[in-house]
Parts: sequence; C-alpha cells; structure tokens
Amino acid sequence: MEKETIRETLRVRFEENKHRHEGLNWEDVLERLDANPNAIKVLIAMEATGGEPDIVGTTFTFVDCSKETPSGRRSVCYDREAWEKRKKNKPETDAMTLATEIGIEMLTEAEYRDLQTYEEFDLKTSSWVKTPANIRSKGGAIFCDRRYDTVFTYHNGVDSYYSARGFRGKVTI
Repeated sequence: MEKETIRETLRVRFEENKHRHEGLNWEDVLERLDANPNAIKVLIAMEATGGEPDIVGTTFTFVDCSKETPSGRRSVCYDREAWEKRKKNKPETDAMTLATEIGIEMLTEAEYRDLQTYEEFDLKTSSWVKTPANIRSKGGAIFCDRRYDTVFTYHNGVDSYYSARGFRGKVTI
C-alpha cells in the first residue's frame, strides 16, 4: 500500500465514522500525518494486518477498529519469552514482538474498555491486552472480548494461543 492509498483509506474511514472522533476534522489529522512520515508507515502496517485504524477520541490516536481482532495478528502467544519457552506447536510469533515490528503499542485493559464505548468490537474473537507486570511475572496474561453486551477480562498462560485471539494496537500522531 502506498502513501496516497492509505491516506485516502483513512480519510474515508474517518468521514464514515465521525462518532469515534467528534470535534476533530480531517484537515487537522492530515496536517499531523504529513508532519510524521513514520506514522504513515505504521498505519500502512496496521492496515495490512487487518486493523482498520481510525482516530478514536480527540487525542489524534489511531486505534485498530476492525470489528473483530485484526486477522493478520491472530494465533499469537503473549510475548517473546513465552514463545521461546514453548516446546511444541509454537505460533509464528508473539503479540508483543509483532506490535513492536508494526510500530504500535498494545492496548491496555482501560484503553480496550474505552474503545468499546464507541462501538461493539470482538463479538466473536478476543484480544490480548497489555498485562500488568505482577500478573506477567507469575506466567499469566490478560485478554478481553465482548459478549452478552458486556466487556469481559480474562486470563491465560502467556504461552497460550488461539486462532480467534490476536491483539489491538494504537499509534498517536
């Protein structure tokens, strides 16, 4: 995907989903994008992995707004340490490493819950979220989804992975 293509994709998504960023206008977003060439590369990678990034809120932060967890970021365990410890059936990669490669930050539980106030996401999938150190140090990680009109937070071992679990990320421009 090229710079002009991603800009047009983002513009259309921005205009079609004004409820996600009330009070912002596309010209201000475009000005910030033009001032930050690295952001374009990150947004291209977010789009290429199925994230459908869009501005959420008024802080010029692009967040993955695909209805389900991004398709190109599923079937990953939580982090590299967990991936390295797996002896059998290793996934291709892990969520934290892939987030770094793309150039995004994984959403925290609070950010995930905030995203869910704009629309309903992850009705059939789930998303790893940034796990607090005290949980991670004990071998666990947390993930969220939405079922029964409620956002749930769960836990799993960091080395687990499922075809319907990925992660959502963000980048501020």
